[in-house]
Amino acid sequence: MFLRLGLTSFGGPVAHLGYFREAFVVRRQWLGERAYADLVALCQFLPGPASSQVGMALGLQRAGVLGLLAAWTAFTLPSAVVLVVLALGLTALGGTEEAGWIRGLLAVAVGVVAHAVIGMARTLAPDLARALIAVVALVAVLLLPGALTQVGVIVATGLVGLLWLRADPTDTGPDPFPVRVPRRAGIACLAAFGALLVALPLLTRLSDSSALALVDAFYRAGALVFGGGHVVLPLLQADTVATGLVSQDTFLAGYSAAQAVPGPLFTVAAFLGASTTSGPTGIAGAAIALVAIFLPAGLLVVGALPFWEGLRRDRRARRALRGVNAGVVGILAAALVTPVLSEGVTDVPTGLLAIGALLALSVVKVPAWAVVIAGGAVGGLLL
Repeated sequence: MFLRLGLTSFGGPVAHLGYFREAFVVRRQWLGERAYADLVALCQFLPGPASSQVGMALGLQRAGVLGLLAAWTAFTLPSAVVLVVLALGLTALGGTEEAGWIRGLLAVAVGVVAHAVIGMARTLAPDLARALIAVVALVAVLLLPGALTQVGVIVATGLVGLLWLRADPTDTGPDPFPVRVPRRAGIACLAAFGALLVALPLLTRLSDSSALALVDAFYRAGALVFGGGHVVLPLLQADTVATGLVSQDTFLAGYSAAQAVPGPLFTVAAFLGASTTSGPTGIAGAAIALVAIFLPAGLLVVGALPFWEGLRRDRRARRALRGVNAGVVGILAAALVTPVLSEGVTDVPTGLLAIGALLALSVVKVPAWAVVIAGGAVGGLLL
């Protein structure tokens, strides 16, 4: 399932959350709507690529740490392989953004995200109070775009939920989301996350190892960015272009290529690692960079979930989570407006394709992966 998503999940991190919801909440029913929203809220709050962390958490819940590794590998590998091949071949990437099939995929992503936002709003913001929270969160994120605003909105909506929302008399507790990680293992992972963040820069300065410098650069980028996706690019540019690991032209080529492949944008690390001008390069450099940039996300997921599951059962925490979940609806709605809608619908044909994708998902109940493939084909033929 995750491999299929890795091959078809175009449109960026917010679209990925829509694909995950369709696959695991609606179709396979691995978890309930509220449990999924709680998980999205947690991953939005943690540093790292939020959509990849949701996938890791789902794999962890189903099959432990091996499940986490399997989910991450299957979701990440397709785009990483393509980007490494592009980096090794140094093929011409000019005009990729204007290709018809790319425009079709971006338009279809609008329908996928809209379908997810509508479905989550019905469940998580069904009354006036929570709808108001969602609208305020939407306006706040649109007026002050940025990852820190999203984190602030999650904190603020949690406080509003705790202080303002009444307890739901029909609330029998959170949807189950058991995790197979003892608290001691969670503490160890959180400690490892912090230790690596502090130790890697020190070890790099004391050592002449170019491999260690590569690990440090990409680990730091994965550990210090909130929101994931495009937010990581300035950090990567500072740690790769400014330090001479890759040229500016190579960095921009990798960024362009990452827009054209499915899966997480963080796999641009594979392209950059394969293109380094010193130290490990090629497949070895790609593997080091890819593992290093996702390692913080995995450590944080394993570290946080054992404590998160217990917190969700507290009555006051559930009131706060009702506010947070409404806020998440607003955050996703803001992402639907920009960049998903602003980049996906640029003219009448792409607007019609987005509407068609939404109708196919919501009325005809076509699987999301089939809608994505059809959107790319239609875009390639007509746009």
